[in-house]
Amino acid sequence: MIRVRRGNIARKSRKKVLGLAKGYVGSHSRLFRIANQQVSRALRYSYTGRKDRKRWFRRLWITRINIASRNIGLSYSRLIFKLKNDNIGLNRKMLAHLAVLDPQIWSKLGEPLVTPDNWFERREQEILKNRAKA
Repeated sequence: MIRVRRGNIARKSRKKVLGLAKGYVGSHSRLFRIANQQVSRALRYSYTGRKDRKRWFRRLWITRINIASRNIGLSYSRLIFKLKNDNIGLNRKMLAHLAVLDPQIWSKLGEPLVTPDNWFERREQEILKNRAKA
């Protein structure tokens, strides 16, 4: 059998890995075997990091909405429930944006929701009356 020389292909793949490892300290950026391990680990962490970032931002938005909704006299869960019932299609990112940057619009957004003639409020009062009778 003839020996296959893979010089160009092997060099290209090694250079690609070493290029991705630029900026790593010491042999992590110079030696192929160690750099290869570090690059694969970095790519793994970057994948999970993108998922974690989405989670983190959702938590941040919920916290901001919760604080702003309590300022208008509602808890977070009741606010979201009432927004869904009134078919207000703002997502949590936009709600948090409004709550932080435009408090006047936020208070107007909450005004029709605070009225006691909502179904949720009436149902809650019925349950309390029934408990008082029993």
